[in-house]
Amino acid sequence: MSFQKRLVRTVGSAKIAPGSSSEIAYPLLSDWRGFAKRAHDEERVLARNVNRWRRLLHVVVVLAAGLMALAAEGPALVAQAAGRGAPQAQQQIIIDTDIGDDIDDAFAVALALESPELQILGFTTTYGDTALRARLLRRMLAETGHGEIPVAAGPATQSKTRLTQMRYAGRGPAPKPGEPDAVAFLSAQIRMHPGEITLVAIGPLTTVESMIDREPALFRQLKQVVMMGGSVDRGYGAPYADPADGPPPGPDIEWNIVNDIAGARKLFASGVPVIVMPLDATQLPLEEIERGLLFAHGSPLTDALTLLYHEWGQQTPTLFDAMTVTYLLQPQICPVVPIRLSVDDKGYTRREAGAPNAEVCLHSDRSGFFDLLMSRLLASK
Repeated sequence: MSFQKRLVRTVGSAKIAPGSSSEIAYPLLSDWRGFAKRAHDEERVLARNVNRWRRLLHVVVVLAAGLMALAAEGPALVAQAAGRGAPQAQQQIIIDTDIGDDIDDAFAVALALESPELQILGFTTTYGDTALRARLLRRMLAETGHGEIPVAAGPATQSKTRLTQMRYAGRGPAPKPGEPDAVAFLSAQIRMHPGEITLVAIGPLTTVESMIDREPALFRQLKQVVMMGGSVDRGYGAPYADPADGPPPGPDIEWNIVNDIAGARKLFASGVPVIVMPLDATQLPLEEIERGLLFAHGSPLTDALTLLYHEWGQQTPTLFDAMTVTYLLQPQICPVVPIRLSVDDKGYTRREAGAPNAEVCLHSDRSGFFDLLMSRLLASK
């Protein structure tokens, strides 16, 4: 404890007898207490600003390192573009999202769009007003130069929340006549690319459940499902709890799982390889320094994120869903271990004995995540 804080506590708790010399001196002590408290507050502000500048310096160093690496690899990249190198095969993905509620879906989509390692075959929407979610995606894709990527709406359901970004979504293009629904779109893509598609599931598993119910054998021809959902050892807020507060709380009921328990159970029993990014590894707050850099960048992609962020209407986003895309790009950032998971009637994801039915990330590299995210989004043009 600092000297000023001890003095404030001592003076503040002292009892002054009427007429005593202490009563006469108390105004002076009171003035000192106010001075000491202001000094302590200024110390806290200074410490907070120092931390912010450290984070900004870290981002600058990461960007500088990225530019140096690009300069060093420039000839190789040019040679590859000219056909003298062997290009790396892209991963084929479809993203199933409940974009429009929380803001993290938009950041996951943005990271995927800025990742040339990924071939995005399309997007499907899940849970609640899926048609409005699809309009949001179509607008975001059109305004960022990706309007050719298909978007298909999944089955509509009752939702416990409203779309926070509905004004942006309401100005998005409506579907064209004859466009397939999400399950029909998924089925057609899997038939064209059997065993090659990764389904990235970052919402409640309503569309996944419908696909399993309608086309169980075809669903098993997916390469894998990479999902954000569940809470194995730690719940909301736990990874960033202050150690002084004691042991972190245990697992929580997580949004994506609890809003379609049946869908989660069917996915874990489907026989398709499932990679799980639970709360344990995905509570990644986008702090003020990073937000300022992104929102001042001025590309169509970061401008779209800026609009969606302000419609979302809160301060610090937690980028749960973006870890799924990060895993596809740099799996070492969120290493996985085999676990057998079940989902109970309340929506908890439980470890259980038996053969593993999922690969689960329980700890992630927070710095590595933000290095990747910021370098990709700040490179958008």
